[in-house]
Amino acid sequence: MLTVGVDIGGTSVRAGVVDPDGTVLAEASAATADRPDALDDTVADLVGRLAADHAVGAVGLAVAGFVDPDRRTVTFGAHLPWRDDAVVDRLGARLGLPVTLEHDANAAGLAEHRVGAAAGAAVAVLVALGTGIGAALLVDGALFRGAYGVAPELGHLTVVRGGRPCPCGKRGCLERYCSGTALGRGAEERLDGTDDFSLLRADWERAQPITGRDVAHAAERGDDLACRVVDEFADWLGQALSLVADVLDPDVIVVGGEVSASAPLYLPRARTRYAEEVTGGRHRRLADVRPALLGGRAGMVGAALDARERAG
Repeated sequence: MLTVGVDIGGTSVRAGVVDPDGTVLAEASAATADRPDALDDTVADLVGRLAADHAVGAVGLAVAGFVDPDRRTVTFGAHLPWRDDAVVDRLGARLGLPVTLEHDANAAGLAEHRVGAAAGAAVAVLVALGTGIGAALLVDGALFRGAYGVAPELGHLTVVRGGRPCPCGKRGCLERYCSGTALGRGAEERLDGTDDFSLLRADWERAQPITGRDVAHAAERGDDLACRVVDEFADWLGQALSLVADVLDPDVIVVGGEVSASAPLYLPRARTRYAEEVTGGRHRRLADVRPALLGGRAGMVGAALDARERAG
């Protein structure tokens, strides 16, 4: 059976037809709408376009937000318009197909464990770096969700008291310093404080938003300011990995999300920082920190695999 996975993030919605082996056969995408009804329309349109050319048996949604324990309602998403929305029932009736729902990081973690970098791991953690930070924990192949379905929420740990404001309503959340958004924000702050040359300066002076991808591309070309921003990002990631290891003691940590495409720029430094920061680092086995194999498709693939497993 073919299934459609829909990864609904704060910036874009990506949908794909996925076969039982996790191979993506076709894709479609659109910008994330800022109203609940418009976001419903976006999802329905993308699924409809893909289902027109493929025999689809079920649809899995991966959302950047809190999912209720029954996995039928999106209760909250810092970057999404849905609030206590019963999206499974609503979209299932509209599409005429079984619909399942999962947190996007959980879906990505499931995909990496089934067909990716965490295959075979006993205790695996996925850290997904994108617009924000998502995280997933799998123990013996099963997702750990916590008592109310929202664990583990790594991205909104407060790491800087009174720090950068976060869309979740708090200040100083980890994702404000260690995400694709944080790369762009870090570059803008440095440009505002110096007259040094940078490949990023022209866009900044035209008031064009600087993205994490812009920073990564500049760093790849040796831009000094961009390299310093990436190093700072790597230090924050290393600290985040040490927190994960102190609390969960996994054997594998997979770094995924959109920013994982630039892993060679920051992952070696992050691994070093992690080994320095983790409690008792010289006297314990450290987790194997690996880049994701599925990259930005992991949430989409995981949602599709989840829909297939739950439909079967």
